[in-house]
Amino acid sequence: MDSHSLKSQYQQFFEARGHKWLPSAPLLPENDPTALFTSAGMQPLVPYLLGEPHPLGRRLVDTQACLRTNDIDEVGDVSHLTFFEMLGNWSLGDYFKTESLAWSFEFLTTVLGLPAARLSVTVFAGDSDTPRDDESAAIWRRLGTPPERIHFLPKNDNWWGPVGRSGPCGPDSEIFFDTGRPAHPGCRPGCACGRWFEVWNNVFMEFNQLPDGHLERLAQRNVDTGMGVERTVAALTGRDDVFETDTLWPLIDRLQTLSGQNYAHAPRPFRVIADHIRAASLAIADGAAPSNVEAGYVVRRMIRRAVRYGQQLGLRQNFCGELSSVVVSLLGPAYPRLGQHQAAVAEVLDQEETRFAAALERGLREYSKVAAAARALPGGSGISGDAAFNLFETFGFPLPLTVEIAREQGLSVDEPRFEALYAEHKALSRRGMERKFRGGLAERSEQTTALHTATHLLNSALRQRLGPEVRQRGSNITAERLRFDFAFPRRLTPDELRQVEASVNAQIERDLPVTMAVMSLDQALAQGALAFFGDKYGEQVNVYTMGDFSKEVCGGPHVTHTGALGHFHIVKEEAVSQGVRRIRATLD
Repeated sequence: MDSHSLKSQYQQFFEARGHKWLPSAPLLPENDPTALFTSAGMQPLVPYLLGEPHPLGRRLVDTQACLRTNDIDEVGDVSHLTFFEMLGNWSLGDYFKTESLAWSFEFLTTVLGLPAARLSVTVFAGDSDTPRDDESAAIWRRLGTPPERIHFLPKNDNWWGPVGRSGPCGPDSEIFFDTGRPAHPGCRPGCACGRWFEVWNNVFMEFNQLPDGHLERLAQRNVDTGMGVERTVAALTGRDDVFETDTLWPLIDRLQTLSGQNYAHAPRPFRVIADHIRAASLAIADGAAPSNVEAGYVVRRMIRRAVRYGQQLGLRQNFCGELSSVVVSLLGPAYPRLGQHQAAVAEVLDQEETRFAAALERGLREYSKVAAAARALPGGSGISGDAAFNLFETFGFPLPLTVEIAREQGLSVDEPRFEALYAEHKALSRRGMERKFRGGLAERSEQTTALHTATHLLNSALRQRLGPEVRQRGSNITAERLRFDFAFPRRLTPDELRQVEASVNAQIERDLPVTMAVMSLDQALAQGALAFFGDKYGEQVNVYTMGDFSKEVCGGPHVTHTGALGHFHIVKEEAVSQGVRRIRATLD
């Protein structure tokens, strides 16, 4: 079975059980100021998990494109990925554990034909805050799972969420497939040895975690499930390596052709390159150009990491842009924006690769200085770990390359010291990422709600002043400011900015009512609603109208009337990339 068949059968199975198809949200979250990327299917659905009615109803099914970087250094083994596709079925205050677990078991064993004897499950063991999930364990026993294959695990294994400091969360029950690899003492589902593939996670979102860590019951009980496409296809095809599945192997195969190397002899560089270029291509198509900050920094890091591993395969010419064409052929049908921006994605990758190649040249020159200094020391025969780490951090010079060149010159490298410094570096980066993910969409404060509403007014004001060629490309909102990206070919003049600002403030002073209606996308477009993210909308959409000034398809939080916004002030206007401008603004 390939990934297309899996996704198709999954959708049909749950649509037959009353679920509506929900298109994948973009990798760059629109209304979540604290998340760099969409890392789970629940992120775009937080308002509906908290009780807001969803335009498609209470049962949803989707395939969500996800990007997670917390395990980026683990990519290179048989199962870790940064970009992956996540199948999900959702109950927004409708069915709960009995139906969710039974349907999961039925789909895996009856539809997909996985042997029930090779499936084991885990459930929440309970703690001082929340009781043990005996209900799920009892359901699994009724479905025929023997007690020895039901494992009670603690919160760090069987509790999902919240994404940040607060938000929906709850116990989960995970389903694992036994790959047949040799067992070892203490091995169990969830062990990192590679024997067990987690194929499905059923999350029972009963709680809302407050910023102080306290749990309160949600107004409605929700089900949030996730099935990793790549891992499930690997299990179905008898492989224990996700890179041998249909959405990754063509990238590996192209790399074998380009490098003349064999995947079986040294798989890690192939895996890192295939994963990172796939992830970077999707992220760039969604608007994350390589940069030194936030999402752009992650994209830049992935590209440069891919290039470094390309050197290990002997690749001396640019290859990232060529590989992106393979990504488009593999994922373009599911994510049309990849095909729409194919040329731009390839160009960005090629430019970043060229830029990094120049940095590596500088690194070689710096390495020569480091090596000369090492030889000049009394008894000098080694490069210090500090010097090796500086080459890596400042010039992107990988340790294996430093070691290889040093060995050729009869020099050693203090690798343990490098690894210690690198571990500190990773810990700092991880803490920074965790801070970035604090809060999440669940923290819909008055400030973020007001600023999100203001983006609608800004969008309409820009189009009225500059013309319909203005098209929203994205937004990012914190409690302090809004950031609005839009397609436009030139810098705005000071007079244009003043007029746009005045137009927004005029609508605030009019105290326009903000109303919402649910309708089909075709109806919304016929009524003149703005909708710039075409492939992400479902059959039914929320349309927010602000008097006679603004009408947009949107899922974010809004005030009830514009007079609540205060005074709008444009702080800065700048270029983001070719043909894309950015406005930063505040409300006083």
